[in-house]
Order: sequence, then C-alpha cells, then structure tokens
Amino acid sequence: MIVDRIKQYYLLARFDKPIGILILLWPALWALWVASDGQPDPFVFFIIFSGVVLMRAAGCVINDYADRNFDPHVERTRQRPIASGKVSPKEALILFTILCLLAFVLVLQLNLMTILLSFVAAFLAASYPFMKRYTQLPQAYLGIAFGFAVPMSFSAQTNTIPFVAWIMYLAVMLWALVYDTMYAMVDKEDDLKIGIKSTAILFGDKDREIMAGLQLIIIGLLILIGQMQELGWIYYASVVIALGLSIYQQKLIFNRDKTLCFKAFLNSNYFGLVVFIGLVLDYWLITG
Repeated sequence: MIVDRIKQYYLLARFDKPIGILILLWPALWALWVASDGQPDPFVFFIIFSGVVLMRAAGCVINDYADRNFDPHVERTRQRPIASGKVSPKEALILFTILCLLAFVLVLQLNLMTILLSFVAAFLAASYPFMKRYTQLPQAYLGIAFGFAVPMSFSAQTNTIPFVAWIMYLAVMLWALVYDTMYAMVDKEDDLKIGIKSTAILFGDKDREIMAGLQLIIIGLLILIGQMQELGWIYYASVVIALGLSIYQQKLIFNRDKTLCFKAFLNSNYFGLVVFIGLVLDYWLITG
C-alpha cells in the first residue's frame, strides 16, 4: 500500500518525465553561469538545482489539481493520478504544500533578496494552472513563471539583478511561450471541446509564423546577451546551433501532426542544453 502511494505521488509530480525539469533548469543555469562569469558558487548551484526540481514537481501537482475536472476528457491526460482516481485532490494539495515547504527551506539558505523573490516565484507557479480558464495566453504566463528562475539565479549568486538578467528573462519567457504552444498543439482539439484556452488556439492558422517570429527574436536576444557579456565564438556557435534546432522544430510542426508537435516540444530540451554547453565552454576556454 505504501509503495503504491509513493509510486502515485512520484507519477503525480512527474518525476518519471524529466523533460519538464530540464527545460526549467537550463535557463536557471544560463543565468548562474553568466552571473558568476563561469564560476558559480557550488552551494548556490546546489540550491538552484534542487529548487528547480522541487518547484517543477510542485507545479505539476497543482496543475493536475487545477485540471482535475478537465483531464479525464483529454486523451493525453486521462490516466494521470488525480484524473484516474488514484490520488485524491486533498492528497495532491498536501503533496504540493510539502514540496513548496522543502523548496522554501532551501531558499532560506540564500540572501534576503532571493528569499523575497521566492514568494513571487511560488505565486506564479501556483497560479499558472488556473490561467487557461481566464486568458488566451496561458503559455505566456508559463513563460513568466518558468523564466523567473533567471532573476533568482542572478540574485542568489550576486545579490543583484543587472540589466542583462532582464534581457535573459525576456528570452526565456518567449522561449517557454514557443515550446509550450507546440505542446498545446497536441491537445488543441480536446481543448476546443472542453473550453480550455491556449495560444495554439489563439494563434490559429498563423501559429507557425508567429512562433517562427518569436524564435528569431529569442536568437536575437541571445546574441545581445553575448555582446553585453563580451562572450567568445564558442557561445555564438552554440547560438547558431540553437537556431538550427529552431528551424528543425518548424519542420516538425509544419503539418501540425500531434506526434511531431510533441517531438518538437521535446526537442526544446536540446535548445536549452546547447546554449548552456556554449556558455560553459566559452567561459572555460575563452572568456574566463
């Protein structure tokens, strides 16, 4: 019985699907490497890494709680623990609270600015799942929530949030908007039936063009970050590869096939990874 409960909580927190952890983690690490000029404090790294894992899990739990009446009607989500009746809504709220408290204990080890920012981050994470009822842009709100790891990483490392941090925050917000729209394209038909709002629906037939435009802006912002930090050719090479991945994602979503749209979403992990590798190598071999 206990083993089964642990398994259901594990699935509810989506620990079996690390893609969500990774696409939240990469921007936090981008910020940490830039903030520290390639030499992040090991303790800060540990806190940021652990905080990302815990808060992503908490976000998944509260998302499924918020969608408990919708998920049973969506093909992709009907087998989730709450939707299938294997975990009660009360259990989900308790698990969400525990995960948030654990994350808060971690952030208490950091400076006051980062502690204060954590309250904003917690509010964004908890409120995001409900946005799809009230706005056509829940994916943009997700970007605001996911991107908040950027100013928090700068704050944790330097106790300041410089202008470059806000440029990176904007890039991450737009990046999340793009990849979560690809994700929403998978559920578009079901969402239309049950009244869920999304940018995949809002953008309509112009979805690919709008995302392509946003992807170009993201690449431009990444280039701007490189110029502001006086980064070297290795970083710019990683941005070029990231551009290639964006083009590949456009190819995948071209016919709006559900399976390929989901594949494009998963490919976003490599976008984040490539930029991170570029930063690490550039600071190690050139800039640092």
